[in-house]
Amino acid sequence: MANGWLKKIHKTMETISLKIGKKIYFASDQHFGAPSPEESKVREERFIRWLDSIKKDAQAVFLMGDLFDFWHEWQYVVPKGYVRLLGKLAELKDSGIDIFFFVGNHDLWMKDYFEKELGIPVYFEKRYYSVNKKIFLLAHGDGLGPGDKGYKRMKKVFTNPLAQWAFRWLHPDIAMKLALYLSQKNKLISGEEDKKFLGEDKEFLILYSKKKLETEKIDYFVYGHRHLPMILGLEKNAQYVNLGDWISYFTYAVFDGENIELLKWKE
Repeated sequence: MANGWLKKIHKTMETISLKIGKKIYFASDQHFGAPSPEESKVREERFIRWLDSIKKDAQAVFLMGDLFDFWHEWQYVVPKGYVRLLGKLAELKDSGIDIFFFVGNHDLWMKDYFEKELGIPVYFEKRYYSVNKKIFLLAHGDGLGPGDKGYKRMKKVFTNPLAQWAFRWLHPDIAMKLALYLSQKNKLISGEEDKKFLGEDKEFLILYSKKKLETEKIDYFVYGHRHLPMILGLEKNAQYVNLGDWISYFTYAVFDGENIELLKWKE
C-alpha cells in the first residue's frame, strides 16, 4: 500500500537532497502586526536576528504560516510595514537559500506578491517532500483533522471568491483596520487555551496524522497553527512536530538530514 501511495503522489512530491553541512529550518506563527506595531516590531527584529543566525548552514527555510496577523493583497497595494523582514527574506533568497511559504489562517489571502517580488513560492495546501529519503508532510494545520467545524465554515467564507472580491473593494485603510480588530477581538492569535496539551485523543492534528499513517508511510508531520511546541513519537517510527510560535515560545525546528530537533531561540 505504501508503494502505491508513493506512486500516486510522485508527481507532486518535491525531492530535496541536503548538501554536506547544510540543514533545513522550519518556523511558524509569528503573527507580525499584533498586538500593536510597537510590540510586533520587537518580535520582528528578534526573528530577523534568527534568520541571520541560520544563514551559514541553511539550505532551505520553510515558513509554515501566520507570518502576519493579517495579510491581504490588492492589485497594487500590500500591507504597510515589515520592510526589514521582507528585505531579510529577499537577502536569504538571493544568497541561494530556498524559502517556501505555507499560508495560515491569518494570511490566507496572500496571492502572488511573495513569488513575484521575492521569488518565494506560496502554498495553500499540504505538501509532501522527500528529504534525504525521509518523507515529510508539511502544512500550516488549520482545518485538518476532526472537529473545529466553526472554523472550517469560516474558512470556506474567507476563501470564497465572492467574499474576496467584496473585501478587495474596501479601501485598504478601512479593510486593514477592520481585519486587525477582528483578529484580536476574536483571540485568533494564541491564547491561554493554546498552551494546554489536550491529549493524543483530542489533539486534532495528532488524530489527523495517525489517520494518515494508516495508509501512508510518512516519517515527519510538521505543522504550525497549534502554537504549542512539541515533538511526539507516533506509530511506524513517525514523528509529529508542532513548531510552536514566535509570540510566547520563539521555537523552530531543524532537520540535519538524519534527525529533527525542536529548539528555542534564546538571543
